[in-house]
Amino acid sequence: MFILEWLNDQLLKMNWLYDLIKGLVENVFGLDLSDRLGGSLHFFIYDVIKIFILLSVLIFVISYIQSFFPPERTRKILGGHDGITTNILGALLGTITPFCSCSSIPLFIGFTSAGLPLGVTFSFLISSPLVDLASVLLLASIFNWKIAIAYVIVGLVLAVIGGTIISKSKMEKYVEPFVYGNKVMELPQEEITVKDRMLIAKDQVIEIVRRVWLYILIGVGIGALIHNWIPQEMIAALLGQDKWYSVLIATFVGVPMYADIFGTLPIAEALVGKGVGIGTALAFMMAVTALSLPSLIMLKKVVKTKLLVLFFTIVVVGILIIGYTFNALGFLFI
Repeated sequence: MFILEWLNDQLLKMNWLYDLIKGLVENVFGLDLSDRLGGSLHFFIYDVIKIFILLSVLIFVISYIQSFFPPERTRKILGGHDGITTNILGALLGTITPFCSCSSIPLFIGFTSAGLPLGVTFSFLISSPLVDLASVLLLASIFNWKIAIAYVIVGLVLAVIGGTIISKSKMEKYVEPFVYGNKVMELPQEEITVKDRMLIAKDQVIEIVRRVWLYILIGVGIGALIHNWIPQEMIAALLGQDKWYSVLIATFVGVPMYADIFGTLPIAEALVGKGVGIGTALAFMMAVTALSLPSLIMLKKVVKTKLLVLFFTIVVVGILIIGYTFNALGFLFI
């Protein structure tokens, strides 16, 4: 148990880095962590470095694993199953694809072109940006393992239920015809060497870091601002746990935004630190990652309005239920 706690503190929470940055802020910059400026600077530097380290390592490992699962192989794996089992497998597959909602849409097209059922591709589309292994470990590093595991479970349940509803609704005719005719080009797996997979993983790290670095900096900056400069009374008045509308506000504020979960985690961390309910913070994170406005605009290019509205409604209702449930049972996780 001691070894596990030590690994959690030093590898995930990076307490060594916390102490290192504390020494930097106090001894080099001459600031006190109890002051607003010192606390903000420490929060910003520590969270940025920690997120980039974890993100790079985890994306490399996950991308290496994901190189074994191109669309055609995925279709073959899922082809032997049907019903809700296939939706569960599709949702689980989304957890090993480290992509934001916009990046998931080309894969959605690829899976649909490869012959996967529509409900399965939507289960994947929901779970991929919402629940990936990197975000789970980052959640554990910022909050705790109970919250991280609970988040995974509710995210997967939402993906499975959403995909199942869409599957039962027989919405195939509301997918644009070109999606079904799109050819999936793949390199035969036997031609991909270990070196190739390492290069694929490295390129994926570079691509994702290049795409999200600005959102991480903005997210951590907002988190530092909330954590040290905005009075707790002001946040509590708007998003306090006693406010019935807090989850609604967090959800619909999150939709117009565009960021990966890595950029929203520092904001959620700061909000919870100010007394905002864990359900409200998670609802904000889920809305930003699963329902960002740019991803909805991209999705509109490949599906018709009726299917898009059904997808949006399912995910919003699911997020609201999850948010209010977590707020009601928050004492079990904090």
